Amino acid sequence: MKNVHVSKAEMLKRTARFTELRSSRQAFIDSKIPGHEREIFNVIGRGVTEDTSLNPAITDARDFNLTYVRAEPGKGAALHAHTTVEVFVALSGEWGIYWGDDGEQEIILKQWDTVSVPPGVMRGFRNAGKESALLIAILGGTDAGHVSWTPKVLEQARATGLKLDEQGNLLQ
Repeated sequence: MKNVHVSKAEMLKRTARFTELRSSRQAFIDSKIPGHEREIFNVIGRGVTEDTSLNPAITDARDFNLTYVRAEPGKGAALHAHTTVEVFVALSGEWGIYWGDDGEQEIILKQWDTVSVPPGVMRGFRNAGKESALLIAILGGTDAGHVSWTPKVLEQARATGLKLDEQGNLLQ
């Protein structure tokens, strides 16, 4: 492999400072369903975010997308699936990662614990701790596709006034 030389200016374009990240509290269709409120920070790539206005800090998402999630105790994502692997890393607090058609299975991640969820598995997550906490979500692939939601989540979201367009993006 040939060595690639990158200037400091170019490397700074590939640097995301947490204090400068923009976030969205309405990044997904489930964001207004009680218990699923959370804050999403797109760090590398758009991932599967349904909020088209939430641009990533680093746009060059070759082979993976990285997102930070901040949630209060008991809050997190509703059951959903992806066509790619999704990796969760608990940065702080404790996180329940649940899966199955009805979310009947669950493991608890403590700080720095990591789990890799296979493609096509219905999964969700919640802050299982007692304080606000941060989680990293990494999705495989340059284009991570769109989220597949359970019919129950889509029905609950419609009741909040949120729905998706034909491309899988939030209509606001």
